[in-house]
Amino acid sequence: MSTNSDHHPHTINGRVALRNGKGDLPVVDITAVGATASVALQGAHLLSWIPEGGAEVIWVSEDAKFAPGKSVRGGVPICWPWFGPHTLELSYPAHGFARTIDWELSGSALLESGEVELTLRPMLNSQAKSQWPHATELEYRIAVGKQLRFALTTRNEGSDAFTIGQALHTYFAVGDASQISIGGLDGCPYLDKVDGFERKQQSGDVSISEETDRIYLESSIDCTIDDPALQRRIRINKSGSNSTIVWNPWIETAEKMGDLGENGYLKMVCVESANAADDVVTIDPGGEHTLQIVYSVESLV
Repeated sequence: MSTNSDHHPHTINGRVALRNGKGDLPVVDITAVGATASVALQGAHLLSWIPEGGAEVIWVSEDAKFAPGKSVRGGVPICWPWFGPHTLELSYPAHGFARTIDWELSGSALLESGEVELTLRPMLNSQAKSQWPHATELEYRIAVGKQLRFALTTRNEGSDAFTIGQALHTYFAVGDASQISIGGLDGCPYLDKVDGFERKQQSGDVSISEETDRIYLESSIDCTIDDPALQRRIRINKSGSNSTIVWNPWIETAEKMGDLGENGYLKMVCVESANAADDVVTIDPGGEHTLQIVYSVESLV
């Protein structure tokens, strides 16, 4: 794959450029009206979104590894076509293969709004095909502007129904994770992975003061991350999803991970729009499902 923008059919002068990033992984840089962003073609992995006049919204660890076939710690990894461990084959990679295989930039457009939209499609290798033998078209659209918009569409082109789990595993940058509050999940049941998948119910906003790994169910309304240290609110609007994962490894687990960086657990929180647990999606032949998400930032001042 050439990383020379001059020879790529989907670069846009001054708007969409291709370069070699860390670890020589190809990266697409986007300059839109209202924001800039970067996407690694391995995993179609969004690495940055900076609204004009604002700070970075997406967190990437200072110790993240950039290497072929390895998922980057941070950004927006794509979990697909299953979330968590495979239900039958434990040797298959957790969260599927979409976040570690190469994707191609198959389209780009400057929209009337001034947003720049990328279209990406996975380049399924033989291992991915062996793990997912279904006739499937997967399309990922990312629109960059004052809002950051995602649409991940799975189409069933075969003759049998199949079931997918998925998530956009977004790492949000925060000033101090111990001070944030996450709204929109009050009253939702959740599976507490830290407590052996015990089913519990959320009361009020979510705060972070210890290792947190929860799959919230019956979750379709907007979620918010109020961040007093950065004086901003991140708003998460979604459709095609009825589950939300909230994750922060906290101190002990972060130390064991080895790639979260110094005090990285205080600088990030994952709030993931998903189809997980009992929210997996069955797609009939000829059918499709789209997970759509919009991120926006508001001032708390």
